[in-house]
Amino acid sequence: MVVPPLHVRAPVVPITAPGGVLLPPGDPTTLGWWREGAVPGAKHGGALVTGHTVHTGGGAFDHLDSLRDGDAVVVRTREGRIRYTVTGVTVYRKARLASDAARVFAQSGPGRLVLVTCDDWNGTTYLSNAVVFADPA
Repeated sequence: MVVPPLHVRAPVVPITAPGGVLLPPGDPTTLGWWREGAVPGAKHGGALVTGHTVHTGGGAFDHLDSLRDGDAVVVRTREGRIRYTVTGVTVYRKARLASDAARVFAQSGPGRLVLVTCDDWNGTTYLSNAVVFADPA
């Protein structure tokens, strides 16, 4: 995946969500695609990709919340490159995201890309999640 505004070029590996908890890959420079959901480029559903934010730097999604509407995200698949355009960035408190998860991560509706990472480091833990929505360009 390439996110030009963030200077990110990161590999994407398939991941699962045991017990409903989506865990990014252990390597903070690698992104994880939720393989039980839509694939990038699908006509329906959200292709969910998550990555780490590291409060000291070095995470692929360290500055995900700084993306703006109109920014580009490019996913490379076996079929070629798929270009997405950011349509929204929302920071959710953890409890709010949990209650809105069915809507935020819906697998119905038109195909789109959903990027997720932790946000709002308080010195001990992350209090929120940044979620970026992007539609095929």
